[in-house]
Amino acid sequence: MANQRRPLRIGRRRANQPRAFRHHPGDWRLDGPISWRSPLRRAAAGCRRCQWRLFRVAEAMAATCGDGGTGAGPGPGPGPGPGRPPPPGDLRSVLITSVLNLERLELDLFRGRHHWVPATQRLFGGQIVGQALVAAARAVSRAEQVHSLHCYFVRAGDPQVPVLYKVERTRTGKSFSVRSVKAIQHGKPIFICQASFQLSQGSPVQHQFTMPAVPPPEELLTQEELIQKFLQNPNLAERYRKHLNKIQAEDVPIDIKPVNPPDIFCSQLQEPKQLFWVRARGYIGETDMKVHCCVAAYISDYAFLGTALLPHRQYRIKFMVSLDHSMWFHAPFRADHWMLYECESPWAGGCRGLVQGRLWRRDGVLAVTCAQEGVIRVEQTPNQSKL
Repeated sequence: MANQRRPLRIGRRRANQPRAFRHHPGDWRLDGPISWRSPLRRAAAGCRRCQWRLFRVAEAMAATCGDGGTGAGPGPGPGPGPGRPPPPGDLRSVLITSVLNLERLELDLFRGRHHWVPATQRLFGGQIVGQALVAAARAVSRAEQVHSLHCYFVRAGDPQVPVLYKVERTRTGKSFSVRSVKAIQHGKPIFICQASFQLSQGSPVQHQFTMPAVPPPEELLTQEELIQKFLQNPNLAERYRKHLNKIQAEDVPIDIKPVNPPDIFCSQLQEPKQLFWVRARGYIGETDMKVHCCVAAYISDYAFLGTALLPHRQYRIKFMVSLDHSMWFHAPFRADHWMLYECESPWAGGCRGLVQGRLWRRDGVLAVTCAQEGVIRVEQTPNQSKL
């Protein structure tokens, strides 16, 4: 009998693991909890293999958002022009690798965990909206894209426990499909959402508003740089210094550059309007458009309701939470590219405030429209000077 060569075996791997996971196999798991600290340390220390494998892990996780969670590869890029390639050693956005990476428990049941918890010790509303949209997107085909969602926050979220997302396949039609999502903690719903998806269709009926003329983001300071500038003022009251230090310490996975930042030392009332450039921190890349919509849902809630308080800065806030949140998606975009967030508040009263927002691509295309109403309670006695 002729000698037969045995096939070469290079380690053992699970069926759902790509070959890139051979390096440090205990740290690179697609199923169950993920330990990021040691890979991040190795990647930050210059380990090229860890950097590449972390890139591959994030890419695999982002791909699972579409095609009913089957893990289909990324589709054509949604943004205009060539995509921004990841520079060597760049880590993928934590919004993809952690915040919006849901664990599938059953066919339409998912579990989400928390990345950043605001100082109020309530769950960030944008996180719940984004994770709910991820769950809904995993229950439709890859060809269907989200065009709108409507949500209600019904209970305060507990940052100490994960959130369960139960998806109901309300309707699957030829052009439109509707998915209902209920977020649950301690056996009770804290959030309900309905998202509608559509197969791409062309139409000659098209129009949009004109994007405001503003300086480009390269000419503006980031929120962190502005806070540092305020903290350098020796006359800043200690109470406001502590508040700014607390904001600076928060690990918010969003890059923000205000166009007309409010002067905290000026008590003059402002118009209920604000403009700022926003993008996801880190690299996302060209993938299923639903991934970028989920990231935009997370971003859209940050500092949104605060627009209604700009004419009332003389009052101290006692309580402020979102009641509902709606979004309409109009055109493809990249959530890791700078977009202009135009926010305004047409009305406030009865301890409620209404805000509206528009996310513009840099080329002037209107990508997303948002609306939100929230509870706003303030102390009747105006604040003292910040100096």
